[in-house]
Amino acid sequence: MLALITGASSGMGRDMARILAKKGYDLILVARRKERMLELKKELGTNITIISMDLSVEENCFKLYEKVRNKKIDVLINNAGFGLFGEFVKTDLDTELKMIDLNIKSYHILTKLFLQDFVKRDEGYILNVCSSAGFMAGPRLSTYYATKNYVTKLTMAINEELRVAKSHVTISALCPGPVATEFNEVAHGTFAIREASSYEVAKYAIDKLFQRKMIIVPTLMMKLTLFFNRLAPYRLSLYIAYKIQMRKSK
Repeated sequence: MLALITGASSGMGRDMARILAKKGYDLILVARRKERMLELKKELGTNITIISMDLSVEENCFKLYEKVRNKKIDVLINNAGFGLFGEFVKTDLDTELKMIDLNIKSYHILTKLFLQDFVKRDEGYILNVCSSAGFMAGPRLSTYYATKNYVTKLTMAINEELRVAKSHVTISALCPGPVATEFNEVAHGTFAIREASSYEVAKYAIDKLFQRKMIIVPTLMMKLTLFFNRLAPYRLSLYIAYKIQMRKSK
């Protein structure tokens, strides 16, 4: 069994690698920080391949696929991504464009290429690490929320296509709330509510992926938040989101 994980050098990607290794999976770990992945490799007990690559560069997504396409990959986990706090008129455009390249384009490309192989074999699992943000608009975190909306809705649409086709391939969207990772440090902000354990979210996600669940929401609090958000008028939802983001600062 073989799994490929992007964004594997920290946070949920790293913890998913640990969980899958315990299940006996060999791993292909992809991230920019090679040293971090080498440290992780030392603690895992299965065969580990490390690929240091920046997936915000479109060409690298295709290079990654070509590099591993002849291996029988059973699980693809698209996890690489980052956010950026701040008002849209003030945030850096180059950073936002790089975010779009990583959070959207890399997911789209890798999902498309590996899904085509999985469908031909009629087996395989894809987990796209999205966010509860994928069901909302996020003032002061607007571009990040928009990227997660794209991937969440894309994943849901593909899931339905596979269901109608009676395919044995599974694609799932992981939609957690705040998780204790390096997100805050990269995004230059702090969450105003308690963050969930990265390892616990990763474990829950892997379990639900193999149960073929389409939308994976790890905590009761976030399940309730998303439920009530569906009932709230848009203006109220936006106002609450804005107030929450205002409490995030560095």
